[in-house]
Amino acid sequence: MTPRERILAALAHQEPDRIPMDLGATQASTLTEHAHQRLRAFLGLPAEPPAPLFSRRAGTVLPDEEILRRFGVDCRPVLLGTPDGRPERDLSPDAMLDEWGVTWSRPEGGHYLAAEGPFSRLAEPSPADLERLAWPDPADPGRYRGLADRARALRETTHYAVILNLGVGPVHQCQFLRGYAEWLEDLVARPLFAEALLERVTEVWLAISERALAEAGAWVDLVWYGDDVGTQRACLVRPELYRRVIKPQHRRMAELVQRYGKKIIYHSCGSVYPLIPDFIEMGIDALNPVQVSAARMDTAALKREFGRDLTFWGGIDTQRVLPWGSPDEVRAEVRRRIGDLAAGGGYVLCAVHNIQPEVPPENIAAMYEAALAA
Repeated sequence: MTPRERILAALAHQEPDRIPMDLGATQASTLTEHAHQRLRAFLGLPAEPPAPLFSRRAGTVLPDEEILRRFGVDCRPVLLGTPDGRPERDLSPDAMLDEWGVTWSRPEGGHYLAAEGPFSRLAEPSPADLERLAWPDPADPGRYRGLADRARALRETTHYAVILNLGVGPVHQCQFLRGYAEWLEDLVARPLFAEALLERVTEVWLAISERALAEAGAWVDLVWYGDDVGTQRACLVRPELYRRVIKPQHRRMAELVQRYGKKIIYHSCGSVYPLIPDFIEMGIDALNPVQVSAARMDTAALKREFGRDLTFWGGIDTQRVLPWGSPDEVRAEVRRRIGDLAAGGGYVLCAVHNIQPEVPPENIAAMYEAALAA
């Protein structure tokens, strides 16, 4: 099979000729700059030139093509560009302001975190406060410049599955704008504001995504977007609240992508077991990253209950095994997840979220080599 055929077979719940794999094709399945540098040195590749950034906030990169070929990675990303009107602006060496008016800062040795948003200091916000924000311009040409050319080049000159990354969804963005705890409190204490903000942010996401799909959709196989609705131990909000307030916006997002005939990889970290039937009902094709260390995310049980309807994209533990295990433990982890998830198709192997600096490069190599040998 070609890499594209391999990925699409897994999404169609057909067993491909080998386990399909991802590294660097989505915003949540790549690796940090430092991890990439260490991997290049381990593999005997030159240190220069530095890899282009995938996400400045996360400190992640687009991996070297030689690494991707060596590990048999089957998919490649297409990314939107930077808006011309309001690109990210540095406030200091460790702080920046984005187009939404959110200030990001990073601790020494870390990645950027949302420090303050335009609504974070409001004691009693109301929907009227939304009119005071200079909202991002979905039509900004910088987002789409060269997008179709990049997608077409991947489609016409390679055999890889092409994944259009549409970035984070409205749950994340509302928390950036308002504050993580504050927006969760708003959902209960100030629902008019919380729901108005959620809808307004979703409108921006939909406008940007529709233009991106119109420009590049003809050359794209899958679409990735992320919106975390799980924590380590449970859902982020009660399932009933998710279904009443958040799911209608998630449904709008899925329906947009489906109108263009594209498969959806939906990303949510954490324990999302109670919501998986909702994802399936909305037409989500693949769940990423399958955080196996979270409550109720046992891969054998997930495959048994949902494997006929959902592809699992990820699954290799990044909380313990990859950073702290031995290469033999990594190989055992790979064999376990393949054994749990791969039968009958429906599995794409990669790490649970981006590979961090502390992960030894020999463990990264062991992961992909074990999958190739499976």
